[in-house]
Amino acid sequence: MIIRKISAADIDDLVFLFDQYMVFYKQASAPEKYKDYLLQRINDNDASIYMAWDKNGKAAGFVLNYHSFSSVSQGRTLILNDLFVAPDQRNMGIATELIACSAALAKEVGALRIDLATAKDNINAQALYEKLGFIQNTEYFSYNLSID
Repeated sequence: MIIRKISAADIDDLVFLFDQYMVFYKQASAPEKYKDYLLQRINDNDASIYMAWDKNGKAAGFVLNYHSFSSVSQGRTLILNDLFVAPDQRNMGIATELIACSAALAKEVGALRIDLATAKDNINAQALYEKLGFIQNTEYFSYNLSID
């Protein structure tokens, strides 16, 4: 397995996986739309994205991190926003390795913590996060306001 930070040259492999990720979260399959979005994140340095490829060079998984700050904590944070491993590549430790890339990135940029959210029914992801030391937030509620 090869894992590395990606560049625009890797966009087709990333879009292949990102489209599956979006469908998993009940969004429409829209590879061209996602390609434009992801290229903008890469070209504008809005995100740090790591990908895994299996020994045959097939795209296996990715993690997308956004850089942020916390006023209360007075420091930099990392938002692990998207994590996906192809169904045929699961249970091989790829997600753990991708999260390790996020942790290394957080240390590299001096982040105080990594924040993430997952669907309430994504039990497998929750189990992995807890196994790796993530603690479910019980202090704050999360709210969203859609802007049309």
